[in-house]
Amino acid sequence: MKAHVSSILLGVRDMDRSKQFYVEGLGWKVKDDYGVSVFFESDGGSLVGFYGREGLADQMGTSPEGSGFSGLALTYVVRTEARVREIMAEAEKAGATILKPAGALPWGGYGGTFADPDGYIWSLGYSDQGTDQPYAE
Repeated sequence: MKAHVSSILLGVRDMDRSKQFYVEGLGWKVKDDYGVSVFFESDGGSLVGFYGREGLADQMGTSPEGSGFSGLALTYVVRTEARVREIMAEAEKAGATILKPAGALPWGGYGGTFADPDGYIWSLGYSDQGTDQPYAE
């Protein structure tokens, strides 16, 4: 198995609320909307989509109920500290819960974290160390 993710599916409780958060709040563009699932323009990265939480859990053979930290964080690496702050502000305005405000990180980088309306954690980061980082933009 290669170290590659073909797509990321987020099980959401309210499809309309999630679409509003990502489309209107963060500026994502819908590629395909099938009603039970929505996929976004990937801009060269992994395909990201939503699926109804209950239906996705059923497909995975697990319960849709869960609580606490799932052990999953989605990372988004940018090229400047200013861009980290901009995205954090966009997310907060769209209704995200800010978990860690943008600031210096213990390892020397700069970043912040927020949770979307379903509790999925996004970790934004910037570092001037090296040039081979997995930049999202």
